[in-house]
Amino acid sequence: MIDTIFIDLGDTLRVIRKDPAYSRAAKADICRLLGVETDPEIYYRDVIEPRYDKYREWALTFYCEAPVKTLWTRWLAYDLPRERVEANADALTWAYRKTKGERVVTDGGVETVKALHARGYTLGIVSDLVGVEEVDDWLDRDGLRPCFKTVQQSSVCLIRKPHPAIYYYALDECGSAPENTCYVGDNLNRDIVGAKAAGLGMTVAVQYPDKKPQPVTDENRPDRFITHFSQLLELFPALN
Repeated sequence: MIDTIFIDLGDTLRVIRKDPAYSRAAKADICRLLGVETDPEIYYRDVIEPRYDKYREWALTFYCEAPVKTLWTRWLAYDLPRERVEANADALTWAYRKTKGERVVTDGGVETVKALHARGYTLGIVSDLVGVEEVDDWLDRDGLRPCFKTVQQSSVCLIRKPHPAIYYYALDECGSAPENTCYVGDNLNRDIVGAKAAGLGMTVAVQYPDKKPQPVTDENRPDRFITHFSQLLELFPALN
């Protein structure tokens, strides 16, 4: 019986809303924080993004997330004054996140989370993302903090999916049994493969209509596909 549900964030519970002005302002913030007097669009395109691509290759190879100070001093701004970069690492990371667009909860997401919590499920977040302040701010802003018993972020525990350890941290904090736990995510090769490796009893893949379908294999095949986050309420009735 499933009594615990762990949820991914990016492209699952939260989605990106594209806004060119929002992205431009974030790129300008990066240059300001670094003290770089270059066109923000050019600096982001020619310096930050190529360096981040190399960092991401490392992160995906070793299933690891670097602390934000290390991210900026080793990969993204290693050629700038270290003291300034370290002092602004948190703000720089948040600015980098905003260059992709504004992150908002998917349609029906808040209501679904609150309903699952009210139905008696233990809920947790297990997510890969850079930065440590963004999620806390969002949980307080949307009033969702009381719904989640654990929040595991790769930027805090420094482990990325599909490594099973990040799921084990969440299970341990919740006191939940893996066979009674479901994971809900969008990326088959990270979210679903990792949840299976951790021995979770059920997996659900979110496949929103505006996203390109991913190749399905025996290894990454989830138990269920859903196309709207609120469909979780059809899968998980109230617990006795």
